[in-house]
Amino acid sequence: MANRRRGEVPLELGGERLTHCLTLGALAELEDALGAGDLAGLAERFAGGRLAARDLIALLGAALRGGGHDLDDAAVARLPLAGGLEAVTGALGAALAEAFGEAAPDPTPPRKAESRGRAPPSRGTTR
Repeated sequence: MANRRRGEVPLELGGERLTHCLTLGALAELEDALGAGDLAGLAERFAGGRLAARDLIALLGAALRGGGHDLDDAAVARLPLAGGLEAVTGALGAALAEAFGEAAPDPTPPRKAESRGRAPPSRGTTR
């Protein structure tokens, strides 16, 4: 199970729920793989919003390895995209936000507020 406090983000791929995490090692791997000179260069590259499929494979591979999975980029490239590309990019965006200290969206739905025995005022009613 993914631990959000540690920057881990869950993602379903290939019929499995996998945890990915951008550890310092994963970020260093990405700097090298994508030719970014440093973390600022890496952040700029991802902030641009234009990524090639090979960028996503490198990012997902590094994040999965950071999450403890032993998959090389060739194995990552063969994973079926359950939920489509949007699910993958959303989860990777959350991992990037965690790694770079930005608030990542919480994937759990908010709980409904419990009633305290009073009904809310109806429209047009003043109290």
